[in-house]
Amino acid sequence: MPGESEHNVGALAAGTPAPEFQLHSTPDQLVSLDEFRGAPVVLAFYPADWSPVCGDQMAFYNQILPEFHRLKAQLVGISVDGSWCHDAFAKDRNLHFPLLADFEPKGAVARKYGVYRQQDGICERALFVIDSKGVIAWSYVSPLGVNPGADGILAALEDLAGKTEGRK
Repeated sequence: MPGESEHNVGALAAGTPAPEFQLHSTPDQLVSLDEFRGAPVVLAFYPADWSPVCGDQMAFYNQILPEFHRLKAQLVGISVDGSWCHDAFAKDRNLHFPLLADFEPKGAVARKYGVYRQQDGICERALFVIDSKGVIAWSYVSPLGVNPGADGILAALEDLAGKTEGRK
């Protein structure tokens, strides 16, 4: 589709070391990617709290959180909204995973991952599965209006689990 690939060309691909970051999970708490080292982590970049597709996407991930945990993975949501907004959104949706504020400087982490939409001032709807050593194992950018679901995430996590089992 015209225009679709223009937004997707910058997303970091599998095999790329995941850029380190430190973002607010609450107004006074920071979370860094390095804290998750040793286990897979799923980064779910999304455009904005309170938008219909984002609300459905995050609620769905919350519902299948036990599947992520079964595969020893942590889930983290990231958008350019502030930590106060994330807090209200997480409470309203009863979310049980951290939402990180890529707020100031706006979109700095999304830019590192190649998923900041400069023209709109938001993140792409992008997913990254990062392995236990901090390398991107899988990435996907969905059209903004489409909930990407979790099939790709779960397949990537199953693949990582199989590789880990094979080393034992």
